[in-house]
Amino acid sequence: MQTPAPITHEPVHTFPLQPPLGDPSMLPVQPPEVLQQEAIWEAEDADQIAMAKAFMDSKEYLRVIHWLRPCKSAKAAFLRVYSQYLEAEKEALREWYKLENTREQPPEPVNTSLHDLLELVKNATDPWLLFLKAVFLYRLSRREEAMESAILSIAQYPWNWSTWIALGDCLADGDELSSLLPLLPLPSNHPLVLMFQVKTLNSLNSPTDNELGLCDRLLSEDCFPRSMWIMALRGNVLYYLHDFTAAEAQFRKILAIDPYRVDDIDILSNILYVSENNNALSKLAHDYLAIDKDRPEICCIIGNYYSLRAEHEKAVKYFRRATQLDRTYLAAWTLMGHEFVEMKNSHAAIEAYRKAVDVNKKDYRAWYGLAQAYELLGMHQYALYYYQHATALRPYDVRIWQAEGMCYEEMGRLKEATECLRRALIGADPQETTIHLKLAKLHHDLEEFAEAAAYHRRIVEVCRSAQKPIQEWSKSAVYVARYHILQGGGDLALARQYLEWVSVSNAEEVTQANELLRRHLPAAVMRQQQQQQQNAASAGGRAASEGPSIA
Repeated sequence: MQTPAPITHEPVHTFPLQPPLGDPSMLPVQPPEVLQQEAIWEAEDADQIAMAKAFMDSKEYLRVIHWLRPCKSAKAAFLRVYSQYLEAEKEALREWYKLENTREQPPEPVNTSLHDLLELVKNATDPWLLFLKAVFLYRLSRREEAMESAILSIAQYPWNWSTWIALGDCLADGDELSSLLPLLPLPSNHPLVLMFQVKTLNSLNSPTDNELGLCDRLLSEDCFPRSMWIMALRGNVLYYLHDFTAAEAQFRKILAIDPYRVDDIDILSNILYVSENNNALSKLAHDYLAIDKDRPEICCIIGNYYSLRAEHEKAVKYFRRATQLDRTYLAAWTLMGHEFVEMKNSHAAIEAYRKAVDVNKKDYRAWYGLAQAYELLGMHQYALYYYQHATALRPYDVRIWQAEGMCYEEMGRLKEATECLRRALIGADPQETTIHLKLAKLHHDLEEFAEAAAYHRRIVEVCRSAQKPIQEWSKSAVYVARYHILQGGGDLALARQYLEWVSVSNAEEVTQANELLRRHLPAAVMRQQQQQQQNAASAGGRAASEGPSIA
């Protein structure tokens, strides 16, 4: 029996990658004689390869393996090993479903053939076999080696988008992506690098305005102005940036070009759901139900439609249907968890969110959902654990930091609550006042009156600059004035100004302001004057006693 040609072994490095991967110009290239021999073998195997492709199209993987066994070319080896992998995946899935609803069922199917498959490609230098090697290493949780194999594959053949996806799967956060980009064997402005950057940050739910700019560059006239895939990338970026109006407009533009495109249509349904656009969501659900009712994305649209109508049982039915069609469909598991929370079924919500975490541990929404579900059950320590996972993935998400702060407050840990809310301020709108008000209350409860007054003063300044009615900031103004008059703040001019603003208004705090102005402010002024006189006298006495002596 003939075996594939032996291939030179490449050394394994750890991340961060060392040369030659650290220097894209030094990446290994196959020698001309190897490429020439490969072309000869590929020509000899042409008939078997053509037949194997037909078998793969019909998902007859065992026939592919059988017919390609004698072949020597790398292309035949790729099809054979890939078919072995897909067949092993099918078998793992069958075994997994046999254990359904039992305690023995693992969170996801276990492919026991991965080590054997890795042995088949461990010495690979062909870009397609290196791609498979990256996939197997990633599945075996050997991320650094998987990244190395993926980069080596891209260096020889950058046009295999599946390799880029495999490389993106290895990244845990945006910082790792930033460290990886200089190691890629392509210029930083190459379209594939730009697409990879946007796609990866979308999958991490953390794109920025920079990625929006990259999409605009890719859609420019000298790149891909009519690419619906890049348009969808741009729509996703806008969605994750919470610019729902612009995101909806982007997806509407895609639908105008191709009204039957199903990819990413669930994102549009999420936008319509958040915008509470019931009519548009209803029309979208009815239109796509007629196209293909057995696509998980379309089941998700219908689930969103019923959820917006508060028909949570029906929504769960369609989200569950979506997970049955694709058990790795993360959005459906997460949305199902949300529905169970609405139905006050915390235990079922936790189960759904756990499934979502099993599918993708890098999605903050499932961790956040788990935290909320445990908080509903009064299990605050568990909730904190999951909030911390969510904030690690989304360090500038105001909503998660606020929720974690409230959880600490429920536990009576006010110091930690203030730290969380201060972190929330980093990503908050500069004109935001709700978090400042909450921080002021926490500092007051901790008897840290100076800090509380500082946050109340910030509320007054923000509201006045935004020309908000005095009723929205009068309570804060009175608090600041009371602090300076009665609690040692000492800025009586500021206190007088704040109280005069409130006293001539129709706010509820008018009575308090007038009382402070008439009774407490004069007394505070008198005390301050007396203190200043005492300080002056004391300073004069010290000066006299320390004056120069006469010789």
